[in-house]
Amino acid sequence: MTDTMRAVVIEHPGPPEVLQLRDVPVPRVESGRVLIRVKAFGLNRSELHFRSGVASTGDFPRIPGIEATGVVEAAPGGEVEPGTQVMTMMGGMGRSFDGGYAEFVSVPVNQVIPFESDLDWSTLGAIPEMLQTAYGSLSVGLQAVDGQSLLIRGGTSSVGLAAAVLAKRRGMTVLATTRSEARFDLLRSAGVDHPLVDTGEISSEVHRLLGGGVDGAIELVGVNVMRDTLRATRPGGTVCFTGMLSDDWTIPEFYPMDWLPNGVRLTAYSGEAEGLPAAVLQDYLDAVAAGTAVVPIGHVYPLDQIVRAHHDLEENTVGGKAVVVLD
Repeated sequence: MTDTMRAVVIEHPGPPEVLQLRDVPVPRVESGRVLIRVKAFGLNRSELHFRSGVASTGDFPRIPGIEATGVVEAAPGGEVEPGTQVMTMMGGMGRSFDGGYAEFVSVPVNQVIPFESDLDWSTLGAIPEMLQTAYGSLSVGLQAVDGQSLLIRGGTSSVGLAAAVLAKRRGMTVLATTRSEARFDLLRSAGVDHPLVDTGEISSEVHRLLGGGVDGAIELVGVNVMRDTLRATRPGGTVCFTGMLSDDWTIPEFYPMDWLPNGVRLTAYSGEAEGLPAAVLQDYLDAVAAGTAVVPIGHVYPLDQIVRAHHDLEENTVGGKAVVVLD
C-alpha cells in the first residue's frame, strides 16, 4: 500500500468547484478504528449542505462524504479481518473527521457493517445511507406493520425509492409523489402502486384513493408540505419527518393544535450505522442478487467528475442514487 491516496478536499465552503481532487496521506489507524479501501460511495444532499456551508456541524479543511463501501485494509485491534467487504456511514464521517470521498477512509469499528456479495461496486456503493435511512424510517419512525398503506412524499429521491422497495417487500400499498408525471415509470419500477404529482396539496387525492388516509407517511420534502402530509394520514397513523429536499428545515411559529390533525402522530428519523443491522443489509443484498429487489441508481461517476456530480445533485437531474466508483 502506498503512503498517499487520491481524495476530494474542501478548504472552505462554496459552490461545487471548491471540491478539489488532491494527493494526500493515507489515514493512520490504531486499535478501535478500521482502514477501508474505498471501492465506491454514494452522494447525499447533506454533503451539499456541508459543502455550501449551511450544515450545522463540521469544520474545514475536510474530506467530505458520510458513507463508503469497500474492503477492510487494516484493523489493528483485530476486530475485522482484512479483505472483509464492509459498508460504513455517519458517526461524524465527512464532518468531524475525514469521510468517504477518498481511496481510503478510517472509521471507528462500531460503524462498520460487514457483508458478502458478488454485486458490482456501483450497486453496493449506492446502498449504505439510502438503505439505513429508508429502513429506519419504516421500522423506527413509523413502526410500520406489514400490509399497511404508506405515503412517500419525495418518492423519486434515492431514499424514497428505497423505501418503496422495502415497503413492497412487506406487502404494503405504496403511494409516492413526484413533481413530474414523466417520473411515474421510475416510481412504478420501485413498486409504487399510486404515483402522484405533487402540487403541494395532495391530501384530498390520498383520501380519494384510500378513504380515511394512509397508515403512515415518510416526509422527505420538508416542512413546506408537511402540514398537507399530516392531513393525508388517518387518525392513529404516523408521519415520520426524515428529509428536507426543499431545504425548508424549520416551522416558524409552530402551533401543534393547528398543525396536527386529531390522533395523527409526528415522529422523526435520523439514524447512524447501528440503525442498519447486518442481517437486514445482507437480506437486502441477497434479494437484489436474486432479482426480487432493486437498487435505484440514478448515475455513476468516476472520482474526477465529483464537481459535475454535485452540480447534477443540486439541479435534481440524477433520478435515483448518485454513486462514485473508484478505479
